[in-house]
Amino acid sequence: MIIFGTSSKLVQLAMLNLLCGFCGNPAAHPLRKRVTKFSLFFIPLFPIAPARYSIQCTFCGAQTEVPKDAAEQMLAQGGAPGPQQGMGGPQQTGAPSGNPFAARNPYAHNPATQQPQQPQQPRNPYQS
Repeated sequence: MIIFGTSSKLVQLAMLNLLCGFCGNPAAHPLRKRVTKFSLFFIPLFPIAPARYSIQCTFCGAQTEVPKDAAEQMLAQGGAPGPQQGMGGPQQTGAPSGNPFAARNPYAHNPATQQPQQPQQPRNPYQS
């Protein structure tokens, strides 16, 4: 009898401080790599699928898949994105934001398109 199957290994590559595109909060995002390998008798032998990279917001838990080149770029920067970089950060027209996957994220937070909010006066519950 031959026992075979697959096994996955999840490795945390870096901890990045980014602006979350889902909740809009600046938070830590672990950059993770998942590799799936063919196993024979519970011994992982060789990868059967390309590695997949993802980041996850530690504030809201939203997870986003990241292309390999973007993950390598984040690692090369040492996990210290600039002020215009991050997950769904402010976009400038005509200039790249430094965020390689902002165009692919439909939930990207863009404060430049929002109207500024007026400060609200505290409501007195005893007045009608």
